[in-house]
Amino acid sequence: MSETLYPIPMTPAFRAGALTPWGGDRLKTIWAKPIPETPTGECLEVSCIPGLESRNPEGTPLPDLIARYGESLVGRYAGKPFPLLLKLIDARESLSVQVHPTNAYAAKYEGGKLGKTEAWLILDTPPEGGELVYGLRPGETLASLRTACEGGKTVEPLLRRVTVFPGDVCYIPAGCVHAIGAGIMLYEIQESSDLTYRFYDWDRVDAAGQRRQLHLEKALAVTNLTLAPEPVRAERTPGVRRVLQEAYFSLDLIRGDGRKEIGLPQVSDFAMLTVLEGAPELVGEGIRMAMEQGDTCLIPKSCPPLALRGRCAAAMAMPGAE
Repeated sequence: MSETLYPIPMTPAFRAGALTPWGGDRLKTIWAKPIPETPTGECLEVSCIPGLESRNPEGTPLPDLIARYGESLVGRYAGKPFPLLLKLIDARESLSVQVHPTNAYAAKYEGGKLGKTEAWLILDTPPEGGELVYGLRPGETLASLRTACEGGKTVEPLLRRVTVFPGDVCYIPAGCVHAIGAGIMLYEIQESSDLTYRFYDWDRVDAAGQRRQLHLEKALAVTNLTLAPEPVRAERTPGVRRVLQEAYFSLDLIRGDGRKEIGLPQVSDFAMLTVLEGAPELVGEGIRMAMEQGDTCLIPKSCPPLALRGRCAAAMAMPGAE
């Protein structure tokens, strides 16, 4: 019989410095995150990535919490790899042009790791909008892509570019060539994986004149040339709106106008709730938790029903059906 658990505030881990040379300082200046240095590109809000685990307020790493509470915390994922990773990303400069493998490829060639399908909720862009690489131009082949990548900058005309604004939602299935553009901040939900294959890094060099490692052969092996998704505009009406229901995760956007409590969707195995605007209260039977912009909590499987009280916007992600 499972025990009742309550929402667990998460303390994030960070990727910074040479690991994210494209990052900035907005995770601190806008989201009040205690970044370790500038540049910092990634704030891992809910993570079981080795060495980058998020923690509860007492400092206990998430994998240890899962081992302690099991099914009461993560439902059917007790005793299994934690399936999701939640990040906030600050791209002061453009990220590399990259692609992620499927689960099948990663299992075969990357020691049994998960692949990476992900989705973005755009949080901030320059006033004229932000630019993403989101697939390739129609008609390209793996041969033309290889030739262009071997020439470095000559790959740029092959890239399909789209303009996005705050509130846009972008689904990036494994195999889709993509890159986050300069000036964009976003919320990212993805499979729990650190596998990224880089095609091109804009000829960027570090202080020692060194370029970042590329992974052309693996990138070509997993690229799906047919993928050319479009951003979806999320409506800003009060209530709960499911904007993604995919095999590996779902994403709900929640908006409260302050006039009544907004009931949260029923948790399947666990959920991750992040406040994007405002300072609401998370309430339920025996629960009253003050939250602020940028706060994330892990909602256990055995948690009583919850609601948000106050004027706010939030995102709530859960595992999919797979």
